[in-house]
Amino acid sequence: MREYRLISADGHISEPPNLWTDRLAKKFQDRAPRMERFEQGDAWVMEGSPNPINFGYNTCAGTPSEDIRPWVRWEDIHPRNYEPKARIAAQDEDGVDAEVLYPQPRPSATIFGNNTDPEFHLACIRAYNDWLSETCNVDPDRLIGAAMIPTLDAETAVEEMERAMKLPGIRTPYLGRWPSAGPYIDPEDDKFWAAAEEMGVPVSIHVSVSSGVGSPAPPDPDRRLPGARGELRHIATPGNCLELINSGVFDRFPKLHVVFAECDSSWIPYVKEQFDDRFLRHSSKIRPDIKRLPSAYFDENIFTTYVIDKYAIINRYHIKISQFMWSNDFAHIVTDWPNSWKTINDNYEGVPEDEKHDILAGNAARVYGLGNGK
Repeated sequence: MREYRLISADGHISEPPNLWTDRLAKKFQDRAPRMERFEQGDAWVMEGSPNPINFGYNTCAGTPSEDIRPWVRWEDIHPRNYEPKARIAAQDEDGVDAEVLYPQPRPSATIFGNNTDPEFHLACIRAYNDWLSETCNVDPDRLIGAAMIPTLDAETAVEEMERAMKLPGIRTPYLGRWPSAGPYIDPEDDKFWAAAEEMGVPVSIHVSVSSGVGSPAPPDPDRRLPGARGELRHIATPGNCLELINSGVFDRFPKLHVVFAECDSSWIPYVKEQFDDRFLRHSSKIRPDIKRLPSAYFDENIFTTYVIDKYAIINRYHIKISQFMWSNDFAHIVTDWPNSWKTINDNYEGVPEDEKHDILAGNAARVYGLGNGK
């Protein structure tokens, strides 16, 4: 059994240019997501996105800040962004033992939310999951795959989850929208929650779920608009948590675990306080029909990952140590690679070793079934 000292519960793998053009059926070739060359650099051209999707900020680990730019050429990015053996070498350079691998956010958001042809949508997602499995299977103890789940209806979501969880290297289903694809949790979604609980797999959500069709690639490729650089990436997560709690999902499926990645964690004590306060101030006749105070579900069913959040460490007892996990968000602009341990040691000064281990590795090992994490 591998011993884990540092697990990134949120990293990103870059989709290679030929992923969909090589794997989709012939009838979809003209529509397949593809990488094209523009004057500024290379970008994804995808059905459902009105603008090309560049990737410079998502592939810049180790690049000096003055050299980081939104537009780059594919051949200029390092293979550690997409090639598994190079990625493992990058983990070794940073002292990381394993990573949970999500797709790059803007291409995946287009497939999740803007792809309205059901057959094409499902074909794109299955092609991605097959490629991800092959990538992670190079070393499934270190490359932990988060499989995309289609956003068509709950039954299709369950079918692909069951298929994907049997693939080598895949350990978690990744939701971009609620299973029935509506703006809110639907009773039909219980089919998905029940299947995930029965399979014993955590459901992973990257930051938050989308409420419906929208443009993941706005006309702001340089990310100059307020919030476009991820400063407030956690802002929608509390609402998703409240919906899960108030809908009674965790009462019906008490062993279900939901991980919200890349949303940070220090907001949780405030949110727990406010959710409980408002719950208790209202009449029992109009309160949500749940068995416990809202804060209790944060202590057992909901997990978060943080990237840069020293206040989460300071307030770890108010968050609950067992419920949040470190991540490096490789290879996005916020990552400290290859100096993650320097930041960790600075932020964890005075933290007991057992608590430090749980947040840095033990919790993720437990949630994703990687062994004892000791």
